[in-house]
Amino acid sequence: LAQKYDPQKEAELRTWIESVTGQQIGPDFQKGLKDGVILCELMNKLQPNSVRKINRSAQNWHQLENLSNFIKAMASYGMNPVDLFEANDLFESGNLTQVQVSLLALAGMAKTKGMQSGVDIGVKYSEKQQRNFDEAKMKAGQCVIGLQMGTNKCASQSGMTAYGTRRHLYDPKNQILPPMDHSTISLQMGTNKCASQVGMTAPGTRRHIYDAKTGTEKCDNSSMSLQMGSNQGANQSGQVFGLGRQIYDPKYCPQGSQGEVANAACDQSGDPPGYHYYCEEE
Repeated sequence: LAQKYDPQKEAELRTWIESVTGQQIGPDFQKGLKDGVILCELMNKLQPNSVRKINRSAQNWHQLENLSNFIKAMASYGMNPVDLFEANDLFESGNLTQVQVSLLALAGMAKTKGMQSGVDIGVKYSEKQQRNFDEAKMKAGQCVIGLQMGTNKCASQSGMTAYGTRRHLYDPKNQILPPMDHSTISLQMGTNKCASQVGMTAPGTRRHIYDAKTGTEKCDNSSMSLQMGSNQGANQSGQVFGLGRQIYDPKYCPQGSQGEVANAACDQSGDPPGYHYYCEEE
């Protein structure tokens, strides 16, 4: 921080403060401003009655009070908080670079507010430019998108064909002629070359199933492999609709066929133990 201190800026600040206040700082810039009296007088010149009380005592706490009042007056003058310095930065020479930056910012604020002085010092603050747009202008701005969202500049539909129009495919490597119009696309976009519906059967046509491992040969293009599943041996033989179905379990039935067991059960006067049957009358 000490290396950033500019002696030339110090000379310009000395000339500016002495020309505004009419008081001499002395050979030592830090000691001349340490008590805060000249700085408070400077602030009252820039903004009258900004520092109401100036202590001219040699006691430390009086001098620190002057510096604190000067800093508060700079904040009320409109300076940014980052441009302010602390009292110990000047009183104890803790950070004279920040003191120099603050005084330069104060000179720039004074120039911004129109104060004339014989020394051109400080950078003028930028003025806020308020713009008021009417409602129609604001609505028109809602239709504008930023370039961060992309752009449609130079985009057009020139040469585009109607939907469903045939598009020609070409490939320069295969000595195919270049496109005749904008509807032709390159093979990099894909191809339907050699695509056909040859051998396709109508919906609902029977498809044969074959398996090369079992010696079943493929009959035609409608045959498919067993890896796709099989309906071999499936039929509706013996199925009736709406009729009663007898249910039995071989573990609980006597030896013999189902018909013999049912007929024997109907001829017996008593029920065999452990067996229940159902006999339907005509």
